[in-house]
Order: sequence, then structure tokens, then C-alpha cells
Amino acid sequence: MKNTLETRLGIFFALALVVAVLVLEMVGAADFFKGGYSITASFKNAQELKKGDAVKTAGVEIGRVESIELDSGRARVSMKIQKKYEVKTDARAVIKFTGLMGNNFVAIEGGSPAAPRIESGSLETYEQPDLSVLMSKLEGVATGVENLTKSFSTDNISTLLGPLTDFIKQNSAPLSAVIGNFRTVSDNIAGGRGTIGRLVMDDSLYVATYSTMTNLQLAGADIKNVTGQADAMLRDVRTLIDGINQGKGTLGRLTKDEKLYNETTVAMSNLREILEKLNRGQGSVGKLLNDDTFLKNAKLSLQKLDKATDSLEDQGPLSVLGLVVGSLF
Repeated sequence: MKNTLETRLGIFFALALVVAVLVLEMVGAADFFKGGYSITASFKNAQELKKGDAVKTAGVEIGRVESIELDSGRARVSMKIQKKYEVKTDARAVIKFTGLMGNNFVAIEGGSPAAPRIESGSLETYEQPDLSVLMSKLEGVATGVENLTKSFSTDNISTLLGPLTDFIKQNSAPLSAVIGNFRTVSDNIAGGRGTIGRLVMDDSLYVATYSTMTNLQLAGADIKNVTGQADAMLRDVRTLIDGINQGKGTLGRLTKDEKLYNETTVAMSNLREILEKLNRGQGSVGKLLNDDTFLKNAKLSLQKLDKATDSLEDQGPLSVLGLVVGSLF
């Protein structure tokens, strides 16, 4: 290759073209020459977003910011999305920052697979706290921490802890005795001595408690069984009452059957009349119960019968047989 002026100029222009392409790619200007479709999003604050900043979904760059304009007090951001990427109509856009240097980008999040693809139009948005607001809040927190550390100066600490130190010095002996007593108590508990020590260290207490809980469970089961039996009795009583109310059985018929009630009333009236007649001495049974002469005659008859039997005993069997045969023939 000849080292001529034309050769050097060709190499220079080739290198300049490569550098220009690299610069355009770095700043995102090369995307304007690629195919794609445009969408917009409206934000309250653009948060230092610039033309050429990236548009990402799930961390993958899918386009670039074309322009940022003020529209009715809001920042209207136009974005150019590459053709091979789909943005759904129910997706939302948010401005995020990539670092503390304030490099921002537009993140497109959400979007269900069943939703249609957006060809043009505006996306819904939501706002993230501005980096400057976060930094101001962090500055306020740092100032508060600094003021708090200043309040813990040597004089303030001595002022706070001075009375406590004096109290400890003045009562060192009682405090030492209290600590010693606590140590003795803890040693007794660890050794299983005393009531608390036996409660903590003795296995028999656990066994007794377990037995008691078992007995309580058995008693609970018995109570449950008794409750079930009581419920069954109540159901039977309820069934009996329902049967009586429906006129079933003897009690139900007595309660509901008017004919049986009338017959019972008549029978009771007849029985009452019979008893009244008996009390007045009417009829054979009434006379037997109330007439003294009948009683006297009965006594005389019994006395005569008694004498007759005595005479029969004195006459002997043959005499009695003769009397019987004579009376018959």
C-alpha cells in the first residue's frame, strides 16, 4: 500500500466514521436510526431524566428516551421501543436511578401476557421518591445523629451517672449482700434444694403433674360422656313431649283426644257417685259398710257356727256321719 495523501485521508475518514458510530451508540443516538414504535408516559417529575436515557424492562434495555416536554405541568416523556420487544397495554412506567450519581432510566414494569400489545399511546405511571428528597432526608437523619452524639458529652454523662455512682458507693455492702443472697438462692435451686429447687430439679413433680393431667383428661372424657348421655336424655324427653303434643301414646291421647277426655270425665263422675252412695249406706255394699245390724247378725251367725262345730267335735265321727246321712235321706 502506498503511503500517499489519499491513503492517509481514507484511513482518517474511516477511523472518524468508526468513532462517530461508537459515540452515537454510547449516547443512544444510533437508536433513532433503527426501526421501532413510539409510546409516551406522563410524570409529575422527570427527575433529571435526559434525552437518550435507556428504557428497560426486567433490567433489559428495550429502547431509548426520544424527548422530554412539559405538558400541562407534567413531564411528557416520549420513548422509542425496538420492534422485537412488546409492551403490554396494562404495563406501568416509573423513573428509577441507577446510582448515586443520578443516572436515571425509565423502567416499564408489569403487563400480563393476555393483554394486547401497545402500538402507540400513553402508559400508566407511578412515582418513586426523588434522589434529592432522599438525600435531604438522609442529611436530616445525619444531623439528628450528630446532635445526639453531641448531647452525650463527658459532662452530660457524668451528670447522668453521677447520682447512680454515688448510690452504688454508699450502698456497696448491702448490694454485695443482695448479690450474695441471689447467688445462694441460685445455687440452692441448681442443687435441687428448697421448694423451688425441688420444683425445678425433681422429676417426681413432673411425673405427678403428668399423672394429674392424665386424670384430668380422663375426667374430662367422663364428663363429656355424661354430657352426651344428658343430651340423649334431653332429646328423649323432647321427643316424648313432641309425641304428647302430637297426641301420640296414652298421655298424648289423654291430652289431645277430646272423646277420651269426656269418657274419663264420665267414668270419674260415676265413680264419685258410687263412692257417695257407699258413704250414705245405699245399696248392698253401702249397707254392709254402714249398717250396724248387719254386723251384729254376722257376729251372731259366726257365734252359732262356732257352737255347732264344737258340738260336732263332741259327738264323734260316726254321729256326725249319721246326722249327715239322716239329713240327706
